[in-house]
Parts: sequence; structure tokens; C-alpha cells
Amino acid sequence: MTSKQRAYLKGLAMKTESVFQIGKSGLTPEVTEAVRESFHTRELVKITVLKNCMEDPGQVASFIADRTGSEVVQVIGRKIVLYKESKDHKKIELPS
Repeated sequence: MTSKQRAYLKGLAMKTESVFQIGKSGLTPEVTEAVRESFHTRELVKITVLKNCMEDPGQVASFIADRTGSEVVQVIGRKIVLYKESKDHKKIELPS
């Protein structure tokens, strides 16, 4: 992913609400599976890591990205933005 594409996705992510929250129990297999399933209907997923979660948001982002086959767009504070191109429900056209 180029820096231009990443900047475009960051702009889109600013306007969207978080789809998932990771709390006290941390990153569970159920959360990972729910994120994977959400990529069937959307390409950009925003996740909030709550303050009571003791895991590092950067590590959580890379772990979820590895497990779901997506790319980390950004991690700012406790917000994670992931992108995975959809073949069936393509909505986001990345600049080249």
C-alpha cells in the first residue's frame, strides 16, 4: 500500500465510527473471528481498544491483521484502522 493510498484511507476512517471494541478480556478468538466476518460486508474496519484492556494497541492491530489477512492503515492512541480489499463488495476505489 502506498502512502497516498494510506492517506486516502485515513481520511475515510475519520468519518466512520468504531465497529468493534476490545475490552478487559483482551483480544479473544471470538473478536478476531467477528472482525474477519465483518470484512465480508465492508473494506474498512475501525476498532477501539478500551482503557481497561492491558494489551498494546499496536500489537493488537498487527495480530488482527495477520489473522484476518488485512492491512493496518493506522494506529492512533487506542484506535485501530484495518483495510482489506473486497472482491465481492468493492466500495473503496484506492488512488494509484
